[in-house]
Amino acid sequence: MAETFRSEDWDRYRMTYGEPHRQIEPLAREIAVVDDALAALRQAGVLPHTDYDGERMLAHRRAVEELFEIPWTAITPRMQRLLYAVNAIVRPVNMIAAGIFCGNTFISNAGAAVGPGACYTAEQLIGVEIDAAKAALAERNVRKIDPTGVARIVAEDAVDTAARFDGPIQVLYLDADGPPEKGKGIYLDILLAAWDRLPAGGVVLAHNSVNCASRLADYLHYVRDEANMSASVNVIFDCEGLEVSVR
Repeated sequence: MAETFRSEDWDRYRMTYGEPHRQIEPLAREIAVVDDALAALRQAGVLPHTDYDGERMLAHRRAVEELFEIPWTAITPRMQRLLYAVNAIVRPVNMIAAGIFCGNTFISNAGAAVGPGACYTAEQLIGVEIDAAKAALAERNVRKIDPTGVARIVAEDAVDTAARFDGPIQVLYLDADGPPEKGKGIYLDILLAAWDRLPAGGVVLAHNSVNCASRLADYLHYVRDEANMSASVNVIFDCEGLEVSVR
C-alpha cells in the first residue's frame, strides 16, 4: 500500500549544498520530524519498530564532519538521520548503496554498522559509484571511519553489482544517475537486477522521490504496486524526498 508522510515545513526546510554540516534547525526539531517519519513507516508496516540510538547517531555525524571530504551534498541533516535510523532498525547483514558520489550518502546508511555510530555487525556494505574519481574519493573517506573493510566502495555500474551479488540484500539504497535519456529512471533497472536477492522484509530506499518524481514515474509505479512491494511510503520532509518500500 502506498502512503505519504509530509512534514508541514518540507518546502521551507532547505540546506545550502556546499555547507553539508550546517545546522538548519534546532536538534530537537530535527529529531521530532524524523521520529514522526519513522512512526509513519512503522504504521505502514515498512519498519518493525522505531527504536535507534540517538547518541550513536550523533557520534556518527561528528565523525563524518571531522573526517570526510564532502564537496557538496543534497543529504539534509533530517535525511542523514533517517537513513542512519532505518539501517539501525533493519540491521542489514548486506547493504548496497547505488550512486554515492563522495560516500556521504553511503555512510549515512553504513554508519549504523561501522565507525563510532555502529550498533550492530554487518558482513558486506557496498557503495557503488560509476565515476572512478568519485569512487576513489568515497573510498578514501570511508577508510577513515571503517578500517575493517566491511564497508567498501566499488567503481562500477550498480546494475552489474546488484545482478551478480551473492547473497540476500536486506537494504538497497538508490541515488544513481543513468545516461541522459534515463537519468534517475535507472533506479528501476537497479531494483530489478537485485530483485531475486531482495528477501521478504527487504527495504529499498529511493532518494529524490520529490524533486525527480517525473523521472522516477516508472519506479514509483512499480514499488507502489502491492503485487511487488507490501508497503511503500513517500517521506517528504525536505525538497528531495525518500521513497521507502518493503518487500
